[in-house]
Amino acid sequence: MFSACVLEMAEVSQPPVSSVVPGDEGKDKFKKSDHLAFYRRQIQGPSSEHRALLDTLVLTEKGACFELEGPVTQARLLLTVSPCRNESVRILIDELQPSRARYRVPDVITEEPRCEPLRLEGRTEDSVRLSWSSGRYECRVWHFPFRVEILCEDEVMVTLNSKRKLWFEALQEPPRVPPHSSELEENHPGSLWKETFRQFVDFKANGPSGVGLDLCLHGFSHLYGLPEHADRLQLRDTRDGEPYRLYNLDVFAYDLQSCLGLYGSVPLLVAHKPDRTLGVFWLNASETFVNVQYSPRDQQDDRTPPVKRRRVQQQQADVHWLSESGVIDCRVLLGPGPLQLFSQYSGLTGHPALPPLFSLGYHQCRWNYNDDADVRAVDAGFDSHNIPYDVIWLDIEHTDGKRYFTWDPLLFPEPTGLQRHLDTKHRKLVVISDPHIKVDPDWSLYCEARDGGHFVKDREGQIYRGSCWPGESSYLDFSSPATRAWYSRCFALDKYKGSTPALFVWNDMNEPSVFDGPEQTMPKDAVHHGGWEHRELHNLYGFYQHMATVQGLITRSGGTERPFVLSRSFFAGSQRLGAVWTGDNVASWEYLKISIPMLLSLSISGIVFCGADVGGFVQDPEPELLVRWYQAASLQPFFRGHSAKETKRREPWLFGEEVTAAIRTAIQQRYCLLPYWYTLFHQAHTSGLPVIRPLWVEFREEQSTFTLDNQYMIGGALLACPVTDAGVKEIQVFLPGSAEMWYDVQSAKAYRGGRTLSLPVTLDTVPVFQRGGSVVCRSAGCGSCTADLQQLPLSITVALNAQGFADGELYLDDGRSFCYRDRKAFCLRRFHMLSGRLLCRSASEEGRFDCGAVVQSVTVMGLKSKPSTAAVCVSGSKENSAAFHPEGTCDSVTVRDLDLPVSADWEVKIS
Repeated sequence: MFSACVLEMAEVSQPPVSSVVPGDEGKDKFKKSDHLAFYRRQIQGPSSEHRALLDTLVLTEKGACFELEGPVTQARLLLTVSPCRNESVRILIDELQPSRARYRVPDVITEEPRCEPLRLEGRTEDSVRLSWSSGRYECRVWHFPFRVEILCEDEVMVTLNSKRKLWFEALQEPPRVPPHSSELEENHPGSLWKETFRQFVDFKANGPSGVGLDLCLHGFSHLYGLPEHADRLQLRDTRDGEPYRLYNLDVFAYDLQSCLGLYGSVPLLVAHKPDRTLGVFWLNASETFVNVQYSPRDQQDDRTPPVKRRRVQQQQADVHWLSESGVIDCRVLLGPGPLQLFSQYSGLTGHPALPPLFSLGYHQCRWNYNDDADVRAVDAGFDSHNIPYDVIWLDIEHTDGKRYFTWDPLLFPEPTGLQRHLDTKHRKLVVISDPHIKVDPDWSLYCEARDGGHFVKDREGQIYRGSCWPGESSYLDFSSPATRAWYSRCFALDKYKGSTPALFVWNDMNEPSVFDGPEQTMPKDAVHHGGWEHRELHNLYGFYQHMATVQGLITRSGGTERPFVLSRSFFAGSQRLGAVWTGDNVASWEYLKISIPMLLSLSISGIVFCGADVGGFVQDPEPELLVRWYQAASLQPFFRGHSAKETKRREPWLFGEEVTAAIRTAIQQRYCLLPYWYTLFHQAHTSGLPVIRPLWVEFREEQSTFTLDNQYMIGGALLACPVTDAGVKEIQVFLPGSAEMWYDVQSAKAYRGGRTLSLPVTLDTVPVFQRGGSVVCRSAGCGSCTADLQQLPLSITVALNAQGFADGELYLDDGRSFCYRDRKAFCLRRFHMLSGRLLCRSASEEGRFDCGAVVQSVTVMGLKSKPSTAAVCVSGSKENSAAFHPEGTCDSVTVRDLDLPVSADWEVKIS
């Protein structure tokens, strides 16, 4: 498979992984669930004794309201059940008369869906029945023990509080503690107001404020979502281990097969079975744990209502959410299918942004490219080795002493000249901008932020200071709209000296990372805008920086150009801002493998523009691993090579011609497929569909796909199964759907679905199969960057299904501006083939974009017999014969030299 010199390079042993963080104390700095008092109280506490006071029912335009009565020591709660017209149900629980407001997550929900009118269907001493949507859906609220059931056509789908784990700690006044009491006994009431972990003490201004709720998902045995974790796609049963943790942290070289929280959090859980897909969205930005248990369904008891059941459901999944603070704001998304679920979720939290075309190309990054000459040399290296790329990146060393929005005057004396040099080749520069600001009274930006009140405060009201790359730093309070506006203005061309419109941004370290903080992050008792403690909104911090940066780039262009911003930290809603990546991974086969389920988990949770550092951020990949990683990443949404400064240089041409050729091919094939990728991002932008998808999304009834996470669909047309093992000569690929046809993209060989294929592989093999019934558009060449693609003709590949049918779409616009939105300057075309006729027609009455693109060739796979003629007819013109060429076997043919305008109606006939 490899030449001798390449194998010799691969035999170099790896040193132990050492952290890039100064004085890093390793994994012991991170908490487990039993370190958290709010988790212990809920897990060890008694079962809920809450009762729904059914006579307090009030029907409003926002749903049904009930009062809940807990134990004598607990305040009354207010339950609101709100069915929505997007096929979702909101469950909101707050204190009925709180002593002060509790934190409710702002800015994540883009628009509350309209509520469905509720009808009272029945009432007994034990329960109240409410219906909506012409009686198809029902909600049943039970008096004691309190629980809520959601039914579809008389079948219970979800039960809330089925295990009686509702927990809601009412806000209290601080206890009176004698001034001399430096230490509190654990059972003293005051101990609930502070918590110690290692040398860190967390003082809780509002006392204990935990919330929790369990849900039973009836009939489900496969759950997904809850990123970000370095784990398999299907959520594991947590009863014998740690729960899934949602708490954004800077975790270097994170453990694999772990439920530990990483850089971002999306509290969306997806449940799937053959006849239904459900979602549970827990809108809470404080530290959250999720316990998952799969089990046979419990036997009915006398309190179970007489509900018509069409069949016995043997499985159920119990999910227990536990958060440190906030309110219970739980949305149940009713599907019924995966596509409807994605639409419901994106309708709530926003559709993914349509990225500029250049950002879908290849990105070259390193911590750090040394200086201006180094950047120019790397840029020239791509050209001399005929490898396309679009963006080169600069890490923290490009700045003047780790002061963001500056340039090192010796290393980058003419940054605008460097950007103009790249721009002449239609390439871009990305620079890093972290949320920490170096404490430097002689630096104008620091003084401006300090004097403007833009920094997070400590619990004493002073500006909070922590350690990060510049040393002592203060942290911008992005939760403040005024701070976000100020930060956005920092990206103005006249403010950010040395910047040009070809400069884009990378937000790193924004969990936030604080080297000397608890768990290497900000203390929970730090104080934000509005007086809110950091504990309330920790998981929103990076989301807000991402938002402010995106707004800055949009403002810089006067609202005309699409931004590109990569963020390491994220939350629900980050999909409408830009891209994320999986952080500080390691150059090993195990990290290559885990990147696939990690990205699939992100994708089904709305974060569709995602990727992993090619080759691993730390350590040096062996040549075979590097090739396989490029091949895998070229089939993933965000495609960037990145490495730490301690690693050896790894530009694609440094490993010998065999490796260079394989990497070149992978990148070139990515560029050829960009018309298809761009169309998928348009679909995500308009409908919320993930760009890459687990197989079960497309084959929802095929249970053999429910646990597969080493292969996946790119859109609905391509199945990818990257090679992720060393030295293999054969891999197993599952081709789903017994009625499906699949075509090997490299050989055009056809295979029936419903089977596992043993596929021989070499170093050059990238296993991709096109699904019968699909049409995929590619560029006929790759050029040197994405700008070249817009000048190149297109090739169309038609893969017929068993009925001789295929269809697909192509989306085109200028690739950079908002004209597609503001002026409807786009072109959306549909290709449809049946009975030997391929039709090109408009798929949108709105779009008006004369793109000038032409189709050069059409390849059809899966013909029943060898064709004898081919003809082409453009609307308004007469039919002309066309030359065609068999492709190896009689069932494939290519019609070439067509020159057909994409924006025109035309047809190609093959008979």
